[in-house]
Amino acid sequence: MLDLDELLGRASLKERIDELEAENERLQAQYEAESDRRAEAATARQEAEQRVNRLEDRIAQLEGELERLESDGDGSGLEVRRRERLRGARLAEVLDRLGSLRTASEGALTAVVGSPDGPGVEDLGAIDGDLEDVLGRERLALVDDAAPCLLCVDDAGLVSVTLDPPVLPDREPVWDDRFDLEREWFRPTGRHALALVRTDLFAVGIYEDEERLETHGFESDVKGSHSKGGFSQARFERIRDEQIDDHLERCREALRERVGDGAVDRLYLAGQRGVVETLAEETTVDPAPAATAAVDATGDPEAALEDAYRSFWTTELRVL
Repeated sequence: MLDLDELLGRASLKERIDELEAENERLQAQYEAESDRRAEAATARQEAEQRVNRLEDRIAQLEGELERLESDGDGSGLEVRRRERLRGARLAEVLDRLGSLRTASEGALTAVVGSPDGPGVEDLGAIDGDLEDVLGRERLALVDDAAPCLLCVDDAGLVSVTLDPPVLPDREPVWDDRFDLEREWFRPTGRHALALVRTDLFAVGIYEDEERLETHGFESDVKGSHSKGGFSQARFERIRDEQIDDHLERCREALRERVGDGAVDRLYLAGQRGVVETLAEETTVDPAPAATAAVDATGDPEAALEDAYRSFWTTELRVL
């Protein structure tokens, strides 16, 4: 007798989730045991915690895939037809193609999906009552997978893509005779600043369109992993937290000096997610951050800023 889970590919996902959860529990137990040790064990504890976080992310990803398979009525396991990361000339080319499409009145939909103020994918089927007819229930699920994103689809189903621009606009869904796409959502325009923030590094560049005019950066002395040495883990963590707080205060002051008082039209923040979110919430600089992004940029301040700039101004295209 056929096993439906095996046939639809769900059994392997479930087995993999079980394996990862078991590994996660083992690492959690290791983490708790090592937290009571001193000196040499502290480094192992931090490494175990990082592995736990990676495993939890992987479990969440696999569970999302499993939920999508289980909600797929015919078990087709539909996937996007193509993905591409776009920037520079290639991004401009794709945006020009999308912008060149013309339809009858209200034949092209542009919708922000999954933003804090925008509709979720569950609301999109109600837009003029026909989006689900164009995409189908399965491909609507692909939009959910891509969220938060910008959805572009025409009523004939000839174009159906999602984009994740660096600057996700706050827009109501709109049917028009063309897609509503603005350059500043995808590419750097005007006078702006991009700041890179890590726990031990800060760099900010001032740009006019895509040309960098100036750079300022610094590194701070922040303790890394606790290793064999003369004080307890608790004291080590307290000192490290104080050093990070001091570093973030230096970052706030640098932003006030370099981009405040009308020096730029827009400010963007990139770097380590938790640090970026903290700085975005606590900074009082004007202009306030227009967008933030988690990027993996390493090296000295100038090299890391170049890496962050490329990553930030990259858009993922998904063809549904």
